[in-house]
Amino acid sequence: MIRSLFSAVSALENLQNGMDVIGNNIANVDTTGFKAQEASFQDMLYQQLRAGSATTSGGAGAVNPSYVGTGMNLAEITNDMSQGTLQNTGRTLDLAIQGNGWFAVQNAAGNTFYERAGVFNLDASNNLVDANGNVLLDNNGGAINLGSSPIATLNIAQNGQITYTTTAAPNTETNGPIIGLTMFPNQEALTRMGNNLYAANAESGTGTAYQPTQSGTGTINSGYLESSNVNLANEFANLIVTERSYESNTKMITTSDQMLLDLMNLKAGA
Repeated sequence: MIRSLFSAVSALENLQNGMDVIGNNIANVDTTGFKAQEASFQDMLYQQLRAGSATTSGGAGAVNPSYVGTGMNLAEITNDMSQGTLQNTGRTLDLAIQGNGWFAVQNAAGNTFYERAGVFNLDASNNLVDANGNVLLDNNGGAINLGSSPIATLNIAQNGQITYTTTAAPNTETNGPIIGLTMFPNQEALTRMGNNLYAANAESGTGTAYQPTQSGTGTINSGYLESSNVNLANEFANLIVTERSYESNTKMITTSDQMLLDLMNLKAGA
């Protein structure tokens, strides 16, 4: 009975982690470029109640060992890096990746992060920056800057090539930098930093910058944004299953508690 209590408690603790993951997914169903997560669980240590035995020479049959479990815990929380749907915005600096590449951006401290959100703007210095003020990097790892003159027109091709005209030379089209897309050996291991940013680590491997359309990076689609890849139908189904599992384990705790109470009453009656 004591084992059943602690097994149920372990389930409640870890199911709460699963519920937190589901809640975060649902909260970010409208977050641009968001990648869903999924919690998975595993059983814990087993205690042997009876050892097994092999068939004896006298003809006695084999006996299988008997084990009882001690509950469950969180195995891992995986990242779903599958493609989100593209939504048309008509805005030139809204960029969506169709493929496996990542935009590389750099903050004021020189730290490089990666994202799929793709909402960019030109700052006062004609740097191409994201919503957090991080500068977008080109395929050579340099910050993208479009010179000092005010921009008149701007176009971004699917291969990342930026072309633009300025108010000083409205009839002269200039080839600007090429937006880089970064690939990782294991993108599912990227560290989530918040604000739609990810960071590389030992498990993800070092990122390599390419020109879009090369090495499986995919294409850049100007005038589109990538939607969250959260599947609400799946999340609500997981929500129901998790809630029912939680309810079942709370019932196990109350039942085990009642059995212990009955045992104590039996002892008191004796």
